[in-house]
Amino acid sequence: MTVVAKFGGTSVADYQSMCRCAAIVLDNPATRVVVVSASSGVTNLLVELTQANLTDERRLELIKSVAAIQYGILDQLGRPSEVASELDRLLSQMAVISESLVLNRAKSLMDALLSTGEMCSSLLFAAVLREQGARATSFDVRKVMRTDSHFGRAEPQIAQIETLVANALVPLLQDSLVVTQGFIGADEHGETTTLGRGGSDYSAALLAEALRADAVEIWTDVPGIFTTDPRLASGAKALAEISFNEAAEMATFGAKVLHPATILPAVRRQIQVFVGSSREPEKGGTWIRHQVENAPVYRAVAVRRAQTLLNLHSLQMLHAQGFLAHIFATLAKHRISVDLITTSEVNVSLTLDKTGSDSTGAGLLSEALMQELAEHCRVSVEDNLSLVAIIGNRIATTAGVCRTVFTVLEPFNVRMICQGASPHNLCVLVDEKDAAAVVDALHTNLFETQA
Repeated sequence: MTVVAKFGGTSVADYQSMCRCAAIVLDNPATRVVVVSASSGVTNLLVELTQANLTDERRLELIKSVAAIQYGILDQLGRPSEVASELDRLLSQMAVISESLVLNRAKSLMDALLSTGEMCSSLLFAAVLREQGARATSFDVRKVMRTDSHFGRAEPQIAQIETLVANALVPLLQDSLVVTQGFIGADEHGETTTLGRGGSDYSAALLAEALRADAVEIWTDVPGIFTTDPRLASGAKALAEISFNEAAEMATFGAKVLHPATILPAVRRQIQVFVGSSREPEKGGTWIRHQVENAPVYRAVAVRRAQTLLNLHSLQMLHAQGFLAHIFATLAKHRISVDLITTSEVNVSLTLDKTGSDSTGAGLLSEALMQELAEHCRVSVEDNLSLVAIIGNRIATTAGVCRTVFTVLEPFNVRMICQGASPHNLCVLVDEKDAAAVVDALHTNLFETQA
């Protein structure tokens, strides 16, 4: 049996956190590959370092802040010379790249800078494992995680990854635990790329797929996947298991514990996924499986905030052909993924999927895109919206679902409704200010009152 374990930023935030994670890894002999994010807070500091118009003073402050987090872990490790030397090299490289960005705003440089967070944490975590008696080595994932050259949001090349993993990674597993990086890869020219914010989960699943692993463990700061965000509904409960379809819907519609793309490689290989808390592993967690024993109509309520609604109006749509094809081609050209869509005779309203958006946090609606759309229709944009999704099974074919949901929603203004395209969700777009109350009301009615 082979397990790939991934630890998020809060799980590797400091030395004590890394020690807890090391204990989890060593407790399961099947764990052969460990994927880590940058230590908590580091990626945000690095993203700020990529921004234009930084003062020299602020740049130095950011570099010192990143160094303080990494050296804090190194100090408690006792500063082993080889680890200290490599960490010095990585932090020096980070400083040099950040200075280069003053004159050269190339996205390839930004990705190279952002990658240093994961490179540092993997180096340090491997050292923590060795300190606890394990044979562990830090492995540069860029040797196997082949992507295209779309810096900031690179697309993995699945077939090439499988070949490279077989040649470069598998031989190492016979003698050692391998600690590697999430979120980053390299194109065919060896240039560093990133998979977009939250891409560490995706990295772990891609490696598991290439290794034909039996399971992927996602260790985070919460003990599994809940029926909704416990901060929004006090009655939220942890789920023992859910299906791939349900997990994909939950992740897509805002459940923070799992990156949506993670589920894709797992589905392709039917690799089960576990989500648990690195702080409280004894509490267990949620298993995501191809088949589950119980598939209720209502499984969870998810919310995705900061949604953008794009409204397009044109009389050219009236009894015409090809208008939508042109709109979608324009969006595709600018690498914009459409999420939900509703249409009338002369209007199209759609929400934009920000999942896996550019690592630097660049906005989706560029000036060039808006100008191109404006040549063919009147465009308006609405912000400060939230998407609330009821996740479950047979929603489109179960009588009474709409009546139950819309009765709960009666006090709230609903901007958009999407239902029927999938048997696993019913979605409503509401004002940001109403989102928490909508989630609480739906959860109370669907999971607590009827329990």
